[in-house]
Amino acid sequence: MKSLPTDERVLAPDLARGFALLLVALAHTASIFLGNSPGVDQTPQGLEQPYFVGLFVFVHACALPLFGMMLGYGMVQFADRQQSLGESWPRTRGVLLRRHAWLLVFGAVDGVLFFSGDVLGAYGVIGVVFTLLLLRRGKGFYRLPAFYLVFALCYLAVLMYLVLTGNSGSAPVPSPEDKSSLAPTYGDALGERLGEWPSITLVLLPSILFVWVGAWAAKKRLLEEPNRKVLLVGLFGGFGVAIAGALPMGLFAGDYIGFDADTAAFAKMLYEGAGVFGAIGYLSLFGLIGMAVGKKRRNVVVTAISALGQRTLSAYLFQSVAWLILAPPFMLGLGGQEKNPTFVAAACGLGVWLLSVVVAYWMHRKGYRGPAEILVRKLAYRS
Repeated sequence: MKSLPTDERVLAPDLARGFALLLVALAHTASIFLGNSPGVDQTPQGLEQPYFVGLFVFVHACALPLFGMMLGYGMVQFADRQQSLGESWPRTRGVLLRRHAWLLVFGAVDGVLFFSGDVLGAYGVIGVVFTLLLLRRGKGFYRLPAFYLVFALCYLAVLMYLVLTGNSGSAPVPSPEDKSSLAPTYGDALGERLGEWPSITLVLLPSILFVWVGAWAAKKRLLEEPNRKVLLVGLFGGFGVAIAGALPMGLFAGDYIGFDADTAAFAKMLYEGAGVFGAIGYLSLFGLIGMAVGKKRRNVVVTAISALGQRTLSAYLFQSVAWLILAPPFMLGLGGQEKNPTFVAAACGLGVWLLSVVVAYWMHRKGYRGPAEILVRKLAYRS
């Protein structure tokens, strides 16, 4: 089997993957450095207040759906390319199954040794299930994600009503403690992650819906054969729904408004449900950027971020190692800072992402693939 040469790759998916890693970094550092999930300070001060609004509206709820959509998009791209090259479906299916089975293994190692919020394990399971049950279905079956999005809109409308008619109060922002991030020793953290990672992986399995939406977009070739009007609808419609759905939670987290416990729970469900539409907005945005840039107008920034998107697995694992070095009290101890913990977390997330962008660009210039991508390719293509 042949992989697609770098200069023949569609720009928009790689840009989306590279940018999604920034969202992941900001979301994960907020959780790890502040010691709770999704990562919030219950008493924000000064600039922390507007920052939390932006974090909940544009990051927390959008990162996971965007990552899932790009997984589905990539699976369809790979299967269609292999078919165009004359590869048999059993051969292609075998590669996909091995790839995602090994992704589960990578996720288990990452989730237990480094960061229990790992998504690779869940996406490995989802990839296997999607390959076996959904990937080769007919076009009609791929229309079902559209009905899911319609249902999601109705669900969000009900939640919005419950939030708007709910009661004000002084309940805390729902944010369960992240015990492994707060553990005093590596041994204690390891023990916590042994229990946390499997349960988190199970909770993430419904993300197959996001993968399905991404696969539907790939079947429509929305990024290979972009339609400006469709992408504009996705941009403004997606972000419009996402902002409306996540804003109550953002204002709550920023301490601009207060809810009672029941209304706070509804606000959390509302922002979590709105994230899929934010991901659609991001996907449409990068589709439009891909249309505008083209092959001949790619500058260093675009090339570097797309190079990172081509090395997503390596960059994701690098982030987990970085958080283990930077945050825990038994390492550099930057997590749990009493002064400006929110912005320490944000600075670390942004800094690690920027470093990975620079390294990815250097690897692109040298013609090097990501080490994790090389390893997975060798394992997946071994028949």
